[in-house]
Amino acid sequence: MHFLPDNIDDYVVKHTQKEPKTLSELTRETWQKVLNPRMLSGAFQGRVLSMISKLIQPKKVLEIGTYTGYSALCIAEGLHSNGTIHTIDKNEELFSLQQKYFERAGLKNQIHQYVGNAIEIIPTIEEKFDLVFIDADKSNYINYFHLIIDKMNPGGVILSDNVLWSGKVVEELNPKDIDTKVLLEYNALLNSDERLETVLLPIRDGLTISRVK
Repeated sequence: MHFLPDNIDDYVVKHTQKEPKTLSELTRETWQKVLNPRMLSGAFQGRVLSMISKLIQPKKVLEIGTYTGYSALCIAEGLHSNGTIHTIDKNEELFSLQQKYFERAGLKNQIHQYVGNAIEIIPTIEEKFDLVFIDADKSNYINYFHLIIDKMNPGGVILSDNVLWSGKVVEELNPKDIDTKVLLEYNALLNSDERLETVLLPIRDGLTISRVK
């Protein structure tokens, strides 16, 4: 979802560094072989994730929602030399594709893949995180937040994707639309929780940056 006029969006993309070759290859293979390829973070947002990660240089990262591994590879660009990424996805059919590109990027020992329900898996990961990226089923965003907030290091950053939800967050709420209802509550939670400093960026479908005090 783009909220900027097309000509402005085109200008922004043209004046942003291009994605590395490995990521363009992953993008192409995702569009050729995987359902719902629009779920990819995409080149522009990928560069945003990469930049944030490079500024933080995290040692411990949690990603909720791996999909084909694009965003994990972007975040890995800023990973500390001894850092690790724990990434979770419920779709076991994507595991081998993720692994293929993690190995191609020389990161097979730094990226730990999990398949299953993130709500069940997160409590089993005994780590404190410097960076968490939430990009999975929207109806569980609040549940994910409550599972990770006590696992964050001071100064750690929580990135939340799709928080504008194609603009539905400012439209009249359909009572049957659970995803939008939860996102409205989640956005309010991030903005009111005294443990956080939060800014919501209108990047693509909305990206919130929350820093743990």
